[in-house]
Amino acid sequence: MAKKLNFYDYSLPKLQTFLVEQGFKKYSATQMFEWVYLKDELDFQNMTNLALLTRDYMIANFTFELPTVSEIQESKDGTVKFLLKLGDNSLIETVLMRYRYGNVVCVTTQVGCNMGCRFCASGLLKKKRDLTPGEMLGQVLIVNNYLKERAEPRHTTHAVLMGIGEPFDNFTNIIDFIDLLNNPKSLAIGARHITVSTCGIVPKIKEFADLKLQVKLAISLHAAIDEKRNKIMPINKAYPLKEVISAVKYYESKTNKRVTYEYIMLDDFNDSLEDAQALVRLIKGTNGFVNLIAYNPIAEFDYKPAVRDHVYVFANALKKMGVQTTIRKDFGNDIDAACGQLRAKMEKKNGHDR
Repeated sequence: MAKKLNFYDYSLPKLQTFLVEQGFKKYSATQMFEWVYLKDELDFQNMTNLALLTRDYMIANFTFELPTVSEIQESKDGTVKFLLKLGDNSLIETVLMRYRYGNVVCVTTQVGCNMGCRFCASGLLKKKRDLTPGEMLGQVLIVNNYLKERAEPRHTTHAVLMGIGEPFDNFTNIIDFIDLLNNPKSLAIGARHITVSTCGIVPKIKEFADLKLQVKLAISLHAAIDEKRNKIMPINKAYPLKEVISAVKYYESKTNKRVTYEYIMLDDFNDSLEDAQALVRLIKGTNGFVNLIAYNPIAEFDYKPAVRDHVYVFANALKKMGVQTTIRKDFGNDIDAACGQLRAKMEKKNGHDR
């Protein structure tokens, strides 16, 4: 017997197309979305405005599959990290971060990561496979269930594709996932509340720009000099900084939207005034702003977080040179906060660290 399809894998346009191909009415997809996402009804038999034949078909061919929760770590600051198990027993991570303006979920897009950034726990375990749209959506739904069980007044209000994996290495699936997040018939998270982060896959930045979505784009920069970025981000050898910034300018011209430059502060590596000046020269002519990020040390790497005073000096230098700059709030310092850290630790514990 063929494996059932996961309803959560289908964006509304994809479900509409699928149903028409199977000989059913296009509008049935909208009806199902309203039942599932607006009314929390997961039994097709109870979707009474669907034709009986449609209900029977969906019951026979579809299921609602979510990851299972293997572990939850709760920080004193309100951050929650979820270790989730997928249907093939792969482990991924999802993080809930609470801000005054809303609940932000950091979403994983791949099982493992092939980018190999030499400061990041995500790359300690190589990419096994891409996540489906439903596996990404499932992370948000699990967080929403967590919040609902605790009678919290707000569900997920913002989503960032910054977890394990490179989103643009899973391009088609993340576009469907964004539709599921944003569509008013599903989670209805505003496009400006969704951010996609990339380490700099130039062709995909341009392809993303051509879609003219209203979601935000973040560039994981972390160094403004090619020689330094080559040392910590192998992707820079394929797409050096000049090409990345050219793609950013293309994105801005197509979307009229600003990008965020993510910059992890590493002690005695990228935190000097010379680095700040190089960063300003690099992004001059773009409309982006810089988000400085504290580094969570990883045992497998030698890098250490920049001294806090150096971070402030660096930030002030950028501001004096006319670059809008923020220092991101630290989250989850008392748990396995770094991206991929909990998953890597669990995989090694289970003997799957090859």
